[in-house]
Amino acid sequence: MYAVIVTGGKQYRVAQGDSIFVEKLDAEEGADIDFDNVLMVGEGDTVQIGAPYVAGAKVTANVVAQTRGIKVRIMKFRRRKHHQKCTGHRQYLTQIEITGISAA
Repeated sequence: MYAVIVTGGKQYRVAQGDSIFVEKLDAEEGADIDFDNVLMVGEGDTVQIGAPYVAGAKVTANVVAQTRGIKVRIMKFRRRKHHQKCTGHRQYLTQIEITGISAA
């Protein structure tokens, strides 16, 4: 069984046992989270598509770690102006493991 969920403005296709990184969530490590914004649930040939969400569907996950992503370098450069500036950014992420998918 798999599902498509929405969190942090992004969509993720998940199955039970998957471990994924999502935008930072307000939860402690080891806590359980429920995702109610389920766009689609599928198993084999049967697929339930929501409008916009599947009624009664829920995905449960466990928070594994609060971490940060890789550094993204930003280089600003203006030609012939003797100007260049280098900055960086590391996004805060939450690693979750999917523990269950339930559909109504």
